[in-house]
Amino acid sequence: MTGDFYLDPQEMERLADAFETRAYDMASAVRAFQRATGAEQIHDGFGLLTESEEVTSAYAELAAGMAESLGNLARNFDELSRAVKDNARNSAAADDALAELFTFKGGKS
Repeated sequence: MTGDFYLDPQEMERLADAFETRAYDMASAVRAFQRATGAEQIHDGFGLLTESEEVTSAYAELAAGMAESLGNLARNFDELSRAVKDNARNSAAADDALAELFTFKGGKS
């Protein structure tokens, strides 16, 4: 193992785009889940029997917790996408600056 390490800004951009897509897809899925599992839908599903109120409340709490967790995951994917994109831009700028140092500019001898 040599310890050489190289970051490819284009690959990093593709990775960032993949995270951004997953964040968007997950956020959309969470919104759909919330519409399908809102309190009214849950109450309609379990009915209004006295004994079903405890089950209804537990299910509503579980659904809200799941939506919150998945929403947080979508936000984390989005933040990760932005961080990788920033890193890709910084890497590309550093590569360009280094290449410029090694480029012959001409001038006086």
